[in-house]
Amino acid sequence: MLAREMVGPLWASVFMTPVRPALAEEDYAAATAVNAQLAGEGISRQAHGLRTKILHVDQWVRQAQQRVVEVHPEASFACLAGGPLTVRKSTWAGVVRRWQLLARAGITLDDELGLAGEKAGIDDILDAAVVAWTALRVARGRARSIPDPPELFSDELPCSIWT
Repeated sequence: MLAREMVGPLWASVFMTPVRPALAEEDYAAATAVNAQLAGEGISRQAHGLRTKILHVDQWVRQAQQRVVEVHPEASFACLAGGPLTVRKSTWAGVVRRWQLLARAGITLDDELGLAGEKAGIDDILDAAVVAWTALRVARGRARSIPDPPELFSDELPCSIWT
């Protein structure tokens, strides 16, 4: 909820991550019911579609030898802008605004990105760039967690989004 508040008008881009028991459900309706029972709300089809990848990352994090943080591009762009953006990244105005914010932060995107530039959408490139900006802030100790301090899951894993 805090990340949605930070993102403001574009809050729908921040979907809630299902609770682990809901992720264990292969059936979307069952997963939604489990999540509603345990967390008070259902889950999006997009979140359910990502369940295998979420579970894979969840397992990997437990074995990782380095620090792992979660980043949401729109929250990072809001931080970079000093407030919520009002134009979607799928519009020309949204692309230009994000490109300008990155440039002001010293993140310049080359005109030629090779195969990545041929395969990836501009919104994906901009998202990757702002995530890199956030990663640099985390490494330098300048990033902020939402919430601050991070919540802890019952298994002691920290839960927050970094900007």
